Amino acid sequence: MTVRGVLFDFSGTLFRFEPELEGLVGHDGETLDGEAQAEVVRRMTAPVGRPGGLPERLRDEWGRRDLDPPLHRELYLAVLRGSGVGNPEYLYEQLLSAEAWRPFPDTEAALTAVAAAGMPIAVVSNIAWDIRPVFKRAGVAEQVTEFVLSYAEGAVKPDPRLFDIACRRIGITPGEVLMIGDSDEADGAAAELGCAVTLVEPVPVGQRPCALVDALAEYGIR
Repeated sequence: MTVRGVLFDFSGTLFRFEPELEGLVGHDGETLDGEAQAEVVRRMTAPVGRPGGLPERLRDEWGRRDLDPPLHRELYLAVLRGSGVGNPEYLYEQLLSAEAWRPFPDTEAALTAVAAAGMPIAVVSNIAWDIRPVFKRAGVAEQVTEFVLSYAEGAVKPDPRLFDIACRRIGITPGEVLMIGDSDEADGAAAELGCAVTLVEPVPVGQRPCALVDALAEYGIR
């Protein structure tokens, strides 16, 4: 396959949510321990499935969270409260901030390699807010040709419409596009359009030094 354009997922692929957790407390006002903190962050960033802590009354709304910013806030604050967090706004506001998102060690190198090869890049994300400030803060916004964000487009992965929009925006047919993501269910759906798909693990930033550049190298992009 000849690749002429690349789509990247955002969370767990190019960046990872690694917030400041020292101020996170339980309903009793005591600081949550490390295991509880890790579980809360996992629930906030899992790409698919309903998280623990979600109230039954909101379960039917979960699938719409990345289409509706106010609903997203309501749902995640409810999840945090249901997960034992006493100050949910503390963590939710970090979710929306550029400062809490860390690039993987090879994010800049991967984006630069694609751009240097003259290929357009689209970031395709199920998200309820504008993530461009994250890329600007990391100094990689200029490498991205298009941002295709669910809340702005009215579709969420795995709906193939989101990938179709991205391919049309960068002007490359799906059969010549590589999608790199971290979820087989969400990102793997790009294959329905004919895109090649490569998955990386959404592990902590320090544990994944070169998965993106390795994935690109398999297609001759270095």
